[in-house]
Amino acid sequence: MHTYENAIEILGVTKKYSGFTLDNVSFTVPKGSIMGFIGQNGAGKTTTIRSLLNIIKIDAGEIKLLGLDYLKNEQEIKQRIAVVFDELPFHDIFNAKDMARIFEGIYQQWDNVVYAQYLERLQLPLKKKIGEYSKGMKMKLQIACALSHNAELLVMDEATTGLDPVVRDEILHFFMEYLQDGERSILMSSHITSDLEKIADSVTFIDQGKLLISGFKDDILEAHGLLKCSKDELEKIPSENIVSIRLNTYGAEVMVNDRQSAEYKYRGVIVDPASLDDIMLYYVHKDEREWSL
Repeated sequence: MHTYENAIEILGVTKKYSGFTLDNVSFTVPKGSIMGFIGQNGAGKTTTIRSLLNIIKIDAGEIKLLGLDYLKNEQEIKQRIAVVFDELPFHDIFNAKDMARIFEGIYQQWDNVVYAQYLERLQLPLKKKIGEYSKGMKMKLQIACALSHNAELLVMDEATTGLDPVVRDEILHFFMEYLQDGERSILMSSHITSDLEKIADSVTFIDQGKLLISGFKDDILEAHGLLKCSKDELEKIPSENIVSIRLNTYGAEVMVNDRQSAEYKYRGVIVDPASLDDIMLYYVHKDEREWSL
Protein backbone atom coordinates (compact mmCIF):
# COMPACT_ATOMS: atom_id res chain seq x y z
CA MET A 1 0.00 0.00 0.00
CA HIS A 2 1.04 3.59 -0.57
CA THR A 3 2.04 5.92 2.22
CA TYR A 4 0.11 9.16 2.71
CA GLU A 5 -1.59 10.66 5.75
CA ASN A 6 -4.70 12.15 4.22
CA ALA A 7 -6.83 10.51 1.56
CA ILE A 8 -8.09 13.96 0.51
CA GLU A 9 -6.59 17.41 1.02
CA ILE A 10 -8.55 20.38 -0.25
CA LEU A 11 -7.02 23.80 0.23
CA GLY A 12 -8.68 27.11 -0.64
CA VAL A 13 -10.79 25.68 -3.45
CA THR A 14 -12.82 28.37 -5.20
CA LYS A 15 -15.13 28.07 -8.20
CA LYS A 16 -17.25 30.99 -9.42
CA TYR A 17 -20.48 30.58 -11.35
CA SER A 18 -22.98 33.33 -12.00
CA GLY A 19 -25.19 33.26 -8.91
CA PHE A 20 -23.05 30.77 -6.94
CA THR A 21 -19.51 30.67 -5.64
CA LEU A 22 -17.73 27.81 -3.97
CA ASP A 23 -15.77 30.06 -1.68
CA ASN A 24 -12.30 29.17 -0.41
CA VAL A 25 -13.18 25.68 0.89
CA SER A 26 -10.53 23.71 2.79
CA PHE A 27 -10.72 20.36 4.60
CA THR A 28 -8.89 17.04 4.89
CA VAL A 29 -10.08 13.45 5.07
CA PRO A 30 -7.60 11.39 7.12
CA LYS A 31 -6.68 8.00 5.68
CA GLY A 32 -8.75 5.14 7.08
CA SER A 33 -11.76 7.29 7.97
CA ILE A 34 -15.22 8.27 6.74
CA MET A 35 -15.98 11.94 6.33
CA GLY A 36 -19.61 13.02 6.07
CA PHE A 37 -19.95 16.00 3.75
CA ILE A 38 -23.14 17.74 4.79
CA GLY A 39 -25.25 20.60 3.51
CA GLN A 40 -28.59 21.45 1.98
CA ASN A 41 -29.21 20.76 -1.69
CA GLY A 42 -27.35 23.43 -3.62
CA ALA A 43 -24.86 24.10 -0.81
CA GLY A 44 -21.86 23.22 -3.01
CA LYS A 45 -21.27 19.54 -2.19
CA THR A 46 -21.51 18.35 -5.80
CA THR A 47 -19.37 21.26 -7.05
CA THR A 48 -16.67 20.29 -4.54
CA ILE A 49 -16.82 16.62 -5.52
CA ARG A 50 -16.75 17.41 -9.24
CA SER A 51 -13.77 19.69 -8.63
CA LEU A 52 -11.74 17.01 -6.91
CA LEU A 53 -12.55 14.56 -9.72
CA ASN A 54 -11.45 17.24 -12.22
CA ILE A 55 -14.84 17.13 -13.94
CA ILE A 56 -14.94 20.91 -13.49
CA LYS A 57 -11.97 23.27 -13.49
CA ILE A 58 -11.47 25.27 -10.31
CA ASP A 59 -10.56 28.97 -10.28
CA ALA A 60 -8.21 28.72 -7.29
CA GLY A 61 -6.93 26.25 -4.71
CA GLU A 62 -5.04 22.99 -4.39
CA ILE A 63 -6.31 19.42 -4.28
CA LYS A 64 -4.45 16.24 -3.38
CA LEU A 65 -5.92 12.74 -3.47
CA LEU A 66 -4.02 9.81 -1.93
CA GLY A 67 -1.09 12.21 -1.45
CA LEU A 68 -0.90 12.97 -5.19
CA ASP A 69 -1.61 16.12 -7.18
CA TYR A 70 -5.10 15.66 -8.62
CA LEU A 71 -4.13 17.09 -12.02
CA LYS A 72 -0.59 15.80 -12.59
CA ASN A 73 -1.47 12.30 -11.40
CA GLU A 74 -5.06 12.16 -12.59
CA GLN A 75 -4.76 8.84 -14.47
CA GLU A 76 -3.12 7.02 -11.56
CA ILE A 77 -5.58 8.48 -9.05
CA LYS A 78 -8.58 7.40 -11.12
CA GLN A 79 -7.34 3.79 -11.09
CA ARG A 80 -7.18 3.92 -7.29
CA ILE A 81 -10.48 5.60 -6.41
CA ALA A 82 -14.16 4.77 -6.88
CA VAL A 83 -17.06 7.16 -7.32
CA VAL A 84 -20.78 6.68 -6.77
CA PHE A 85 -23.19 9.34 -8.04
CA ASP A 86 -26.86 9.74 -7.12
CA GLU A 87 -27.85 9.09 -10.76
CA LEU A 88 -26.80 5.81 -12.33
CA PRO A 89 -24.30 6.47 -15.15
CA PHE A 90 -24.76 3.01 -16.73
CA HIS A 91 -26.84 2.45 -19.86
CA ASP A 92 -30.27 0.82 -19.49
CA ILE A 93 -29.60 -1.86 -22.11
CA PHE A 94 -26.70 -3.43 -20.15
CA ASN A 95 -26.97 -6.02 -17.41
CA ALA A 96 -24.72 -6.73 -14.40
CA LYS A 97 -22.65 -9.20 -16.42
CA ASP A 98 -21.97 -6.58 -19.13
CA MET A 99 -20.76 -4.15 -16.44
CA ALA A 100 -18.07 -6.64 -15.38
CA ARG A 101 -16.79 -6.84 -18.96
CA ILE A 102 -16.75 -3.04 -19.28
CA PHE A 103 -14.96 -2.44 -15.97
CA GLU A 104 -12.46 -5.19 -16.60
CA GLY A 105 -11.24 -3.09 -19.50
CA ILE A 106 -11.04 0.09 -17.40
CA TYR A 107 -9.56 -0.96 -14.05
CA GLN A 108 -6.29 -2.88 -13.79
CA GLN A 109 -7.34 -4.25 -10.38
CA TRP A 110 -10.89 -5.22 -11.32
CA ASP A 111 -11.80 -8.45 -9.50
CA ASN A 112 -14.59 -10.61 -10.93
CA VAL A 113 -14.66 -12.86 -7.87
CA VAL A 114 -15.25 -9.94 -5.50
CA TYR A 115 -17.85 -8.50 -7.90
CA ALA A 116 -19.73 -11.81 -8.05
CA GLN A 117 -19.76 -11.95 -4.23
CA TYR A 118 -21.22 -8.45 -4.01
CA LEU A 119 -23.90 -9.24 -6.60
CA GLU A 120 -24.89 -12.29 -4.60
CA ARG A 121 -24.93 -10.50 -1.26
CA LEU A 122 -26.88 -7.58 -2.68
CA GLN A 123 -29.25 -10.01 -4.44
CA LEU A 124 -28.69 -8.49 -7.88
CA PRO A 125 -29.61 -10.57 -10.95
CA LEU A 126 -26.81 -11.09 -13.47
CA LYS A 127 -28.83 -10.99 -16.66
CA LYS A 128 -31.72 -8.60 -15.96
CA LYS A 129 -31.40 -5.33 -17.90
CA ILE A 130 -30.47 -2.30 -15.80
CA GLY A 131 -33.47 -0.48 -17.31
CA GLU A 132 -35.70 -2.88 -15.36
CA TYR A 133 -33.93 -2.27 -12.04
CA SER A 134 -35.57 -0.33 -9.20
CA LYS A 135 -33.77 2.77 -7.87
CA GLY A 136 -32.45 0.75 -4.92
CA MET A 137 -31.10 -1.99 -7.20
CA LYS A 138 -29.39 0.59 -9.41
CA MET A 139 -27.65 2.11 -6.42
CA LYS A 140 -26.61 -1.35 -5.18
CA LEU A 141 -25.15 -2.14 -8.60
CA GLN A 142 -23.14 1.10 -8.60
CA ILE A 143 -21.81 0.23 -5.15
CA ALA A 144 -20.94 -3.35 -6.19
CA CYS A 145 -18.97 -1.93 -9.12
CA ALA A 146 -17.30 0.71 -6.94
CA LEU A 147 -16.12 -1.84 -4.37
CA SER A 148 -14.78 -4.40 -6.85
CA HIS A 149 -11.49 -2.88 -8.02
CA ASN A 150 -9.66 -2.52 -4.70
CA ALA A 151 -10.11 1.26 -4.57
CA GLU A 152 -8.37 3.07 -1.71
CA LEU A 153 -10.82 5.97 -1.70
CA LEU A 154 -14.56 5.91 -2.23
CA VAL A 155 -16.28 9.20 -3.09
CA MET A 156 -20.06 9.29 -2.90
CA ASP A 157 -22.39 12.07 -3.90
CA GLU A 158 -25.83 11.69 -2.28
CA ALA A 159 -25.57 7.93 -2.82
CA THR A 160 -28.22 6.95 -0.25
CA THR A 161 -30.86 9.50 -1.28
CA GLY A 162 -34.19 8.00 -2.25
CA LEU A 163 -33.41 4.56 -0.80
CA ASP A 164 -35.55 3.01 1.89
CA PRO A 165 -34.05 2.76 5.40
CA VAL A 166 -33.47 -1.02 5.19
CA VAL A 167 -31.43 -0.74 1.97
CA ARG A 168 -29.56 2.29 3.36
CA ASP A 169 -28.63 0.33 6.47
CA GLU A 170 -27.43 -2.59 4.37
CA ILE A 171 -25.25 -0.28 2.27
CA LEU A 172 -23.79 1.48 5.33
CA HIS A 173 -22.81 -1.95 6.62
CA PHE A 174 -20.83 -2.63 3.40
CA PHE A 175 -19.01 0.68 3.82
CA MET A 176 -17.97 -0.16 7.38
CA GLU A 177 -16.70 -3.52 6.13
CA TYR A 178 -14.81 -1.84 3.28
CA LEU A 179 -12.97 0.40 5.78
CA GLN A 180 -11.91 -2.39 8.12
CA ASP A 181 -8.28 -2.73 7.02
CA GLY A 182 -7.54 0.92 7.94
CA GLU A 183 -6.04 1.62 4.50
CA ARG A 184 -9.22 2.83 2.83
CA SER A 185 -11.17 6.04 3.14
CA ILE A 186 -14.61 7.42 2.26
CA LEU A 187 -15.97 10.88 1.48
CA MET A 188 -19.74 10.69 1.61
CA SER A 189 -21.90 13.67 0.76
CA SER A 190 -25.47 13.57 1.96
CA HIS A 191 -28.25 15.68 3.34
CA ILE A 192 -29.47 12.64 5.32
CA THR A 193 -27.50 13.39 8.46
CA SER A 194 -28.83 10.38 10.41
CA ASP A 195 -26.84 8.05 8.10
CA LEU A 196 -23.68 10.01 8.74
CA GLU A 197 -24.33 10.19 12.45
CA LYS A 198 -24.16 6.38 12.45
CA ILE A 199 -20.92 5.89 10.54
CA ALA A 200 -18.90 9.09 9.97
CA ASP A 201 -15.67 9.77 11.89
CA SER A 202 -15.60 13.41 10.88
CA VAL A 203 -18.01 15.85 9.26
CA THR A 204 -17.73 18.95 7.12
CA PHE A 205 -20.69 21.33 6.86
CA ILE A 206 -21.06 23.56 3.83
CA ASP A 207 -23.73 26.17 3.14
CA GLN A 208 -24.10 28.52 0.15
CA GLY A 209 -20.61 27.58 -1.00
CA LYS A 210 -18.96 28.43 2.31
CA LEU A 211 -17.45 26.08 4.87
CA LEU A 212 -19.30 26.41 8.18
CA ILE A 213 -17.62 23.80 10.34
CA SER A 214 -15.28 20.83 9.88
CA GLY A 215 -13.88 18.38 12.41
CA PHE A 216 -14.31 15.09 14.24
CA LYS A 217 -17.99 14.22 14.55
CA ASP A 218 -17.84 13.37 18.26
CA ASP A 219 -16.07 16.65 19.07
CA ILE A 220 -18.65 18.65 17.14
CA LEU A 221 -21.57 16.84 18.80
CA GLU A 222 -19.98 17.23 22.22
CA ALA A 223 -19.26 20.94 21.82
CA HIS A 224 -22.77 21.93 20.75
CA GLY A 225 -25.96 21.98 22.74
CA LEU A 226 -29.49 23.37 22.65
CA LEU A 227 -30.17 25.67 25.55
CA LYS A 228 -33.83 26.31 26.29
CA CYS A 229 -34.67 29.57 28.02
CA SER A 230 -37.13 32.45 28.24
CA LYS A 231 -36.71 35.53 26.07
CA ASP A 232 -35.49 37.53 29.10
CA GLU A 233 -32.74 35.02 29.86
CA LEU A 234 -31.34 35.47 26.35
CA GLU A 235 -29.66 38.72 27.41
CA LYS A 236 -27.37 36.83 29.80
CA ILE A 237 -25.82 34.56 27.18
CA PRO A 238 -22.57 35.95 25.74
CA SER A 239 -22.91 36.33 21.99
CA GLU A 240 -19.65 34.47 21.24
CA ASN A 241 -21.24 31.28 22.62
CA ILE A 242 -24.30 31.59 20.35
CA VAL A 243 -24.56 30.01 16.91
CA SER A 244 -28.15 31.21 16.37
CA ILE A 245 -31.43 31.53 18.26
CA ARG A 246 -34.75 29.98 17.35
CA LEU A 247 -37.66 31.90 18.84
CA ASN A 248 -40.95 30.20 19.68
CA THR A 249 -44.10 31.15 21.57
CA TYR A 250 -42.71 30.00 24.92
CA GLY A 251 -39.24 31.45 24.69
CA ALA A 252 -36.13 30.50 22.79
CA GLU A 253 -33.87 27.60 21.87
CA VAL A 254 -30.26 28.68 21.58
CA MET A 255 -27.57 26.65 19.83
CA VAL A 256 -24.41 27.10 21.90
CA ASN A 257 -20.96 26.11 20.64
CA ASP A 258 -19.52 25.37 24.07
CA ARG A 259 -21.97 23.13 25.88
CA GLN A 260 -19.80 22.57 28.95
CA SER A 261 -19.30 26.21 29.75
CA ALA A 262 -23.00 26.93 29.07
CA GLU A 263 -24.01 24.22 31.56
CA TYR A 264 -21.61 25.66 34.09
CA LYS A 265 -22.61 29.32 33.64
CA TYR A 266 -26.36 28.86 33.52
CA ARG A 267 -27.09 26.35 36.21
CA GLY A 268 -30.71 25.37 36.25
CA VAL A 269 -31.07 25.97 32.51
CA ILE A 270 -31.55 22.84 30.41
CA VAL A 271 -28.88 22.23 27.75
CA ASP A 272 -29.90 19.34 25.54
CA PRO A 273 -27.51 17.42 23.27
CA ALA A 274 -27.74 18.49 19.62
CA SER A 275 -27.93 16.19 16.60
CA LEU A 276 -26.07 16.89 13.36
CA ASP A 277 -29.42 17.94 11.89
CA ASP A 278 -29.91 20.52 14.64
CA ILE A 279 -26.37 21.81 14.24
CA MET A 280 -26.80 22.14 10.46
CA LEU A 281 -30.11 23.98 10.88
CA TYR A 282 -28.76 26.51 13.40
CA TYR A 283 -25.57 27.17 11.43
CA VAL A 284 -27.58 27.80 8.27
CA HIS A 285 -29.38 30.61 10.18
CA LYS A 286 -26.14 31.94 11.67
CA ASP A 287 -26.23 35.27 9.83
CA GLU A 288 -29.82 36.07 10.83
CA ARG A 289 -28.97 35.23 14.45
CA GLU A 290 -32.65 35.15 15.52
CA TRP A 291 -35.16 33.18 13.49
CA SER A 292 -38.35 31.15 13.83
CA LEU A 293 -40.00 28.42 11.82
